[in-house]
Amino acid sequence: MATLAQWIDGARPRTLPAAVAPVAVGTGAAFALREEAGHGDAGHLGFALLALVVALALQVGVNYANDYSDGIRGTDEERVGPVRLVGQRLAAPGTVKRAAFACFGVAGVAGVLLCLLSGTWWLLLAGVAAVWAAWNYTGGTNPYGYRGLGEVAVFIFFGLVAVLGTQVTQAHTLSLAGVAGAIGIGAVAAALNLTNNLRDIDGDATAGKITLAVRLGAQRTRRLYVGLIVLAFVMVLVSGLQHSSAVLALLALPLAWAPVRSVLQRARGRALIAVLGQTGKLQLVLGLLWGLGLWWAGR
Repeated sequence: MATLAQWIDGARPRTLPAAVAPVAVGTGAAFALREEAGHGDAGHLGFALLALVVALALQVGVNYANDYSDGIRGTDEERVGPVRLVGQRLAAPGTVKRAAFACFGVAGVAGVLLCLLSGTWWLLLAGVAAVWAAWNYTGGTNPYGYRGLGEVAVFIFFGLVAVLGTQVTQAHTLSLAGVAGAIGIGAVAAALNLTNNLRDIDGDATAGKITLAVRLGAQRTRRLYVGLIVLAFVMVLVSGLQHSSAVLALLALPLAWAPVRSVLQRARGRALIAVLGQTGKLQLVLGLLWGLGLWWAGR
């Protein structure tokens, strides 16, 4: 039976900034609209908290779902990195699967409440799509994560949907800063996922899991990682065109140096575990600073 510490490690806490950052940026983008006529009531901390519950529950849920699906397929047996509950036979597959769906249930309840309270019931469709994407990343009969589409899904759901959905529930409209924030945060979320797949590239190729990293090869994957990080900071500048205080997020730039350097210096295997943590830290700090800068614009 897995210990509590192993369950926590299996939830992959290094990936949780991918849930926090988009809510921070989306909330900041909503508050920033207060400076515009007709949007004086934009921004709602209660709705932000519900959005955070949705994002965190989905992130943990997808991590447990991947653990279950990869574990029963045998693709987790030769990997490095965090605990694999099923692959290392620490927990029964059915138990891990139930844990994943319990997280999806929490996300669903919080999401329904958020949509009803904010009057954005149509966003429930995005929520259903997010749960489908979370399960079918490595689950189901034709997992898209095995076809190199994982980073695309992460960009969409932990970037575009998460940031813009958060903004819409609090402001009922979108903005240039919000769209730029969604692209930027989505780019770092995709880079975080790409780091994970770069670390596992040899084992995935052997197991027949054709991730984007396997398709591109290590060298082009490293270049893509750098490009995604650069794109995020370009989007900070774009959001600054609407709200100049958004460039506060540039203070996170020094945090990009260590992971980018490691990736370009061909870190591999266990050495990429540190890069995963550094990328997660970058995303969290970038998201919080970006959200704070946008909030400041609407104070």
